[in-house]
Amino acid sequence: MRVLVACEFSGIVRDAFIAKGHDAMSCDLLDTEQPGPHYKGDVLDVLYEPWDMMIAHPPCTYLSNAGARYLYPGKKLNLDRYAKGMDARDFFMLLYTAPIGRKAIENPNPSRIYGLPPCSQVIQPYEYGHPYSKRTLLWLQGLPNLVPTNIVKDYESTKIAGNWFNRGGKNRQHERAKTFTGIATAMADQWGNV
Repeated sequence: MRVLVACEFSGIVRDAFIAKGHDAMSCDLLDTEQPGPHYKGDVLDVLYEPWDMMIAHPPCTYLSNAGARYLYPGKKLNLDRYAKGMDARDFFMLLYTAPIGRKAIENPNPSRIYGLPPCSQVIQPYEYGHPYSKRTLLWLQGLPNLVPTNIVKDYESTKIAGNWFNRGGKNRQHERAKTFTGIATAMADQWGNV
């Protein structure tokens, strides 16, 4: 199966599908962190090739509800941030409506102001073997919901200040954008046979 992993620099999801024998390629504006098939550039350059499946991780900086406080500083709409959010929404919808029959788009809770379609499923890392909570939404087309594989009962929030996932610094956003390996493996195991 030919699998496009859009907006992924880590190679984690791509490599999970390759490990299952699929022809997978990641695509991002950044170089890949792991050697493997990767297109560095705009996903629009490769989006309309004949893919069997797409797993997409569009940027969430301006869509996420976590940044909503920046939308209304002083209770007034920040028009610049709103415009950036609308651009992010347009990109999300471009991926959502791409002519690929099987696709999953991953993002955190979006701000309601952008009017994204309802998600198909909410997943957590602790359902796939990681001792963390990080609410993640999936928009699925032509794919079944992911089934939890290894539920961890004792977990902590990735929102706790100072933990490995929430440290400040210039790499914070970069590190938070990576998919947990247990989730990537579940995607390849469960969707690789659809």
